[in-house]
Amino acid sequence: MTPETTTTPRGTGSHRADGSGYGLIVFAAILLFVLGFFNMLYGAAAIANSHVFVANAHYVTGNLRFWGWITLIIAVLQLAAAAGILGGSQLARWFGVALLALNALDMMFFLPAYPLWALTIIAIDVVALYGLCAYGSRANLAA
Repeated sequence: MTPETTTTPRGTGSHRADGSGYGLIVFAAILLFVLGFFNMLYGAAAIANSHVFVANAHYVTGNLRFWGWITLIIAVLQLAAAAGILGGSQLARWFGVALLALNALDMMFFLPAYPLWALTIIAIDVVALYGLCAYGSRANLAA
């Protein structure tokens, strides 16, 4: 047993948090890397009008190439956010949350082109959002 004077109560700010949830943040950052690479491939295929997508799909706004460029831009930003999260940046964590939400919306516009893949990416976005939001205190990210 440890003496009472050496333990610091939680929430006082003078002691680093016990690190609970840090593994979930790392998991979410790795998911963000995977999503970034998938979105790079997906965006490049859409820009090139690949035959992977459903022919003659109708979009609410824009076309397949337009959404391919949007997805490619989001992918590059996702890769940068994932690197920042692994580096311990709180700002990168919140930027990653915003990008995951944008990516889920982007995939909703891709539903006419490739429904199963778009729904899969949306599900991965939700899991990564949970990972970044549930246990991401500043104390858990501090070195």
